Amino acid sequence: MLRSSVYLLSAATIALAAPAFAQDAPTTQAQAQTTDSGVAAASTDQGQPPMVEQSNAGDIIITATRRSERLSNVPIAVSAVGQEALQNSGATDIRQMTQLTPSLLVSSTGSEANASARIRGIGTVGDNPGLESSVAVFIDGVYRSRTGSGLNDLGEVDRIEVLRGPQGTLAGRNATAGTINVLTKLPSFDFGGYGEASYGNYNAVRVAGGLTGPIIKDTLAFRIDGVFNKRDGYYYDVINNTDYNDRNRYFVRGQLLLQASPDVTVRLIGDYTRRDEKCCGAVYVNTNEKIDPTPGAPGDFTINPAGNRIVQIMQSMGAVFPSRGDPYNRRIANSPGRAYSNVTTDYGGSGQIDANLGFAQLTSITAYREYKAGGAADIDYGNLDLAYRPDDGNSFRQFHTFSQEARLNGSLFSDKLDWLIGGYYSKEDLVVADNLKFGTQYGAFAACRIVATINPAAVLRNPAAAGCLSPTGAATINGAFGATLGPVVVRGLNRLSTLNDLGDQRATYYQNSENYAFFTHNIFKVTDKLSLTGGLRYTHESKKFHSDFQNNNTVCPAQQASFLQGGLGGLVGNAAIPATAQQIVGGILTLTCTGNSTSALNSLDLNDEFSEGEFTGTGVISYKPRTDTLVYASFSRGYKAGGYNLDRSDLTANVFAAPTNASASRLRFDPETVNAYEVGLKFTSKDFTFNVAGFRQEFKNFQLNTFNGTNFIVQNISSCDTSLNGGDRDASAVTGACTGSVKYGVQSQGFELEAGLYPVRNFAVSLGYTFTDTKFKNNLVGSETGEALDPALFLLSGNNMSNAPRHTVTASTSWTPELGSSGMTALFYVDGRMTSDYNTGSDLFPEKAQDGFFLMNARVGIRGPAQRWGLELWAQNILDTNYQQVAFNAPFQGAGSQAQTQAFGSTANQIFTSFLAEPRTYGLTLRTRF
Repeated sequence: MLRSSVYLLSAATIALAAPAFAQDAPTTQAQAQTTDSGVAAASTDQGQPPMVEQSNAGDIIITATRRSERLSNVPIAVSAVGQEALQNSGATDIRQMTQLTPSLLVSSTGSEANASARIRGIGTVGDNPGLESSVAVFIDGVYRSRTGSGLNDLGEVDRIEVLRGPQGTLAGRNATAGTINVLTKLPSFDFGGYGEASYGNYNAVRVAGGLTGPIIKDTLAFRIDGVFNKRDGYYYDVINNTDYNDRNRYFVRGQLLLQASPDVTVRLIGDYTRRDEKCCGAVYVNTNEKIDPTPGAPGDFTINPAGNRIVQIMQSMGAVFPSRGDPYNRRIANSPGRAYSNVTTDYGGSGQIDANLGFAQLTSITAYREYKAGGAADIDYGNLDLAYRPDDGNSFRQFHTFSQEARLNGSLFSDKLDWLIGGYYSKEDLVVADNLKFGTQYGAFAACRIVATINPAAVLRNPAAAGCLSPTGAATINGAFGATLGPVVVRGLNRLSTLNDLGDQRATYYQNSENYAFFTHNIFKVTDKLSLTGGLRYTHESKKFHSDFQNNNTVCPAQQASFLQGGLGGLVGNAAIPATAQQIVGGILTLTCTGNSTSALNSLDLNDEFSEGEFTGTGVISYKPRTDTLVYASFSRGYKAGGYNLDRSDLTANVFAAPTNASASRLRFDPETVNAYEVGLKFTSKDFTFNVAGFRQEFKNFQLNTFNGTNFIVQNISSCDTSLNGGDRDASAVTGACTGSVKYGVQSQGFELEAGLYPVRNFAVSLGYTFTDTKFKNNLVGSETGEALDPALFLLSGNNMSNAPRHTVTASTSWTPELGSSGMTALFYVDGRMTSDYNTGSDLFPEKAQDGFFLMNARVGIRGPAQRWGLELWAQNILDTNYQQVAFNAPFQGAGSQAQTQAFGSTANQIFTSFLAEPRTYGLTLRTRF
């Protein structure tokens, strides 16, 4: 509590010392006529946008409603950040927008290809390509189906808009939490350009530049932007003597702007990004073994003074833990010889046509994009060779996306009705190839792990013995399972010990999606002060799924046959077999074999498909009692499409059952819907702006993705209207089914404040605060049909969601005083973000908790007349705050959490690892503009 209070005071100090980020440049006539991608709908007589006086401080033109409107007149919660504020804060992609937008949180996990964006605590956990984001990202009007494709360097942008709450009417599906709109700079009919070069610690070099001008006077203009970004990594691998989480990327974007006639404008955009980087390293953050010293006393646990048996097994096999005890030394250890660098390419083109038809304005946006990210990795994040993906071209994820949107908007009844109708079509082909293999030390480790679970005696952890099964070990197994079952388990463990360097040769998943929609969005001005807005959209989504497998794991079929022949086919739920024995043997198969063997996979021809349709919409009533004040109330409904869990662990319901061709439907998850309510007030004056919004959002079938250390669990989270008597909080996968009605399972409510202060010229302060209470309901179920919740999610019921801090404060200050009469100016800038405590894991295990923290960026510089040149010193995370992005169960390395020990009295020896956020970076930037 004291720590959070200090952070709040620090943020307030910054604010009182800071920029309204939405207003940092004069508004131009072209900006006032832009469509949602920034293309001018009409031109001046000279074909160039003349400058006009800056609007009242705090008021810029945005296109959140697919129309050009002043921010203060739009009755939705939206933040708009312009190029200058982005430049001052050091933001080069949407991830760094979080420093200026308190309701937004962006984090990366095992790959930046699967970054996750959250708004108001709602988002989709990454690393499973079958799941699409709850936050829709648009760049120049083109939808990016995965948030990671928006994490590229953006070049020079006009502004970024963050729309909070469901945007199902205009943004379509997959915008249940909100939308991020990126609007890049247009070509100009005046020749000009810019360039900048930065150098910082970690040998960071960033060079960016752009050039624009006419090709045919007043008719055709061009623009080209490019960025080169290279930096050493901030993790150090003590085994391979190399760094991780480096930067090595370049980006180029070219544009043409054709003013075909006074009524027709065409904008063509092509871009290409390439990244060749080692991302992402992870450190060990918790390696303790938790035990219950007083069985039968819930809430008790202690750290095992004998140590963690999983850690000791790994150490006996040569593992090192360089970050143990101090994860922020950023030292890691990966298996020698395993590839960890991947190439990611992201490219595409779009064409936008804006035409004045007289009775209406037509906008058409056609786009095609391709994205491919390699997946080579040492997936256990340690130097013990447990599992890996080789760099042989058989591990990647690839998207091919075509989209077409067309809109007509105009006015009727003497401008009383502002109407808009439109249609949308998209087609996406997703290919995910996987070559996950068990490492050369996996078999011995897995067998040792099983033996140590039965008997923790150190003498049984000798990996030199076959599967750790010395005569003493075999006797221990026989004693635990009996004379009949013991030899069967010993035989299975001996086979398991030979499971080395086997697995997928290539497992390929294909998902083909088609989406079409029709929508309308209309604003009726009842009076000069009172307006009604109504929007409706119908979306149809269809997906086809297919997969092929090539796998050389011959150990698992023999092992499964051994267990079955030994009479263990009815193991699970058999009262005659000790529960511990059931868990251990079941764990062997789940850990290594389910859906991962030659006989089970290579003969499969998995096919499935589904289609769904959903209505979404919005209704808003807004009133302006004064010209400077807007109040509004709204209802909106959003929809996120269903899909497939691209992890084959769900192919079977029983660890002893082999998957069949009919199993594909088990991978399917249902669509997510949300009903949202919002009230707000916006005040805008010359010297002060203030926005406040209160919201409540109710999510049904919320799509939750959880990694349990072995595989991905995807469930739709809803709630039952009758008591489950604790069935959603126990360790059973059977109890807790709903026999009543199923209702929404996730609720997000709270309020947001944004304020801007402009007391004198060249000085601006902004302050933002978000209070979000985002939590799971009680009596949770795992689908709309009321199936029981997965026992790994027993902590969810009634608790706050992951990555959803209750309190977030942002503040920034900018001062650009003139230096005498020379035309030179100085720059003093600082921003801060305070975040209260939250949990980073979707299963809410306490080992994944993150304490509240405070981040600060700063920049100071000097600029020449008309900003022809500039020199700036900067620092990101200037206080070198240590915090993590996402903590997770280290793959295969133990099982169980402190929470399970407290609740069920079990032993928990799961090792936890984490993706850390960047440390302090600093440097020097030289700029020029002409």
